[in-house]
Amino acid sequence: MREIVLDTETTGMDPYEGDRIVEIGCVELMNHIPTGNHYHVYINPERDVPAEVVAVHGLTEAFLKDKPTYAEIHGDFLDFIGDSKLVIHNAAFDMKFINHHVKELGAPAIPDNQVIDSLIMARQKFPGSPASLDALCKRFEIDNSNRTLHGALLDSELLAEVYLELLGGRQTGLSLDHNDRADNKTQDINQSSPKQVREKRVFKIPQKELDSHNAMVQTLGEKSMWNL
Repeated sequence: MREIVLDTETTGMDPYEGDRIVEIGCVELMNHIPTGNHYHVYINPERDVPAEVVAVHGLTEAFLKDKPTYAEIHGDFLDFIGDSKLVIHNAAFDMKFINHHVKELGAPAIPDNQVIDSLIMARQKFPGSPASLDALCKRFEIDNSNRTLHGALLDSELLAEVYLELLGGRQTGLSLDHNDRADNKTQDINQSSPKQVREKRVFKIPQKELDSHNAMVQTLGEKSMWNL
């Protein structure tokens, strides 16, 4: 089963008021496990980026001006996601932007039934508790110390970890072997076992993307916390 964990960064809150996507990050899951395959692109919004938004994700108009427009990456983006389920935190926000851009090009909107909203999952699982990505990372003891600024690819990688935990975590103690099932058919299937600690997964970022990230950081100025 293929799923795509997806996140975007934008110039603001409302595409109908002229705001645009400036970054898309996607992580591929196969049977809920990251494969290492991902899609990541910075996008020229063809407009200014307000200072208060730059403070959130660090992507300035100067950094983005030589990046491709959404129209130029549209085909590659849709090819990558295909008809796979899209796992998005607060999906209504991201899908509002994505489908706005898609419709601008005359393409059919991505249907709601293709989207899984991890924010809704979290609120159903933990009613009344904070359900932001940072709050869920803290709850599940997922290291998000590198998240000094929002970033679509990093946030997708963190969300992939959170999504697995929302599903119940990897059940390493369960066996699907036929002989094991036969030998243990009298065992109480509802009996719980201690949670297994998963090995930390390392996401390798291509050098090209590291170079692009470092170039963006250099545009933030000497007083930026990234350059201290």
